[in-house]
Amino acid sequence: MSGAGTFKIPQSVLVVIHTPALDVLLIRRADADAYWQSVTGSKDREDEAFRDTAIREVLEETGIDCSSGTPLSDGLLDWGLENIYEIYPRWLHRYAPGITYNTEHLFSLQVPAGTPVSLSPREHTAFQWLPLHAAADACYSPSNAEAVLMLPRFLR
Repeated sequence: MSGAGTFKIPQSVLVVIHTPALDVLLIRRADADAYWQSVTGSKDREDEAFRDTAIREVLEETGIDCSSGTPLSDGLLDWGLENIYEIYPRWLHRYAPGITYNTEHLFSLQVPAGTPVSLSPREHTAFQWLPLHAAADACYSPSNAEAVLMLPRFLR
């Protein structure tokens, strides 16, 4: 559950953070040590815009600020694509009874090489920058790996 006893909203974002050279940031989940992934997270409210969710999750999970007016704000790109996937059984308890699917909205965020990363230790225990194909190979989630491989299509 998220918040004060509420269930997670089954609408989330996936943000592939990358450098101009296509090194991709992956973070390791604290609750599943072998799970390397891009930034992900659910909406806090039904009416929260996906872009706002992406900005919030990137800041919470990596310390990277891409909010409006910051130097990185123009690097956040909404792909206009969504994945619908079955929620892994180990995390179903976070959602209301009967909820088994999540809709994930895709974004990328281009940052300069050397951008500092500051993890939230309750969510993630490590990070690594990997070249595009190595990053895709390291992703636990097939939809995350596919998004990493799609990244070149969305470069500005």
